[in-house]
Amino acid sequence: MTATRRGLAEWHELATAPDPQRLARLVAEDAVFHSPVVHTPQEGRALVVAYLSAAAATLGQGEFRYVREIVDGENAMLEFTCLLEDIQVNGVDIIRFNDAGKIVDFKVMIRPIKAVNKVWEMMAAQLARASAS
Repeated sequence: MTATRRGLAEWHELATAPDPQRLARLVAEDAVFHSPVVHTPQEGRALVVAYLSAAAATLGQGEFRYVREIVDGENAMLEFTCLLEDIQVNGVDIIRFNDAGKIVDFKVMIRPIKAVNKVWEMMAAQLARASAS
């Protein structure tokens, strides 16, 4: 099994059941997260773990499931669907892994605009709760 496949298998276990400590072991120290709603990349393990945990907690509420997966070398593209407050969300996670199977780059793209707005609203609330605790 390649490092990418190992990292991807770990990600599948964490995608809807966020475990920040376990996730931190999967994310490289210099990882970067590209949000569909934040215009600047979020750099560093702590920020990437915070965003991925909030995304998993948010999207995991809505019958989240991956419906397509493409793996090529160090890159993986995972198409997902979920339902948030009667809004059908369709998105793509584009993940790059390093030679150790750790996430070094994670980009999320979501459609349609109504879904982007709902995810932004719910993730903002999730991140606010996480920073308050």
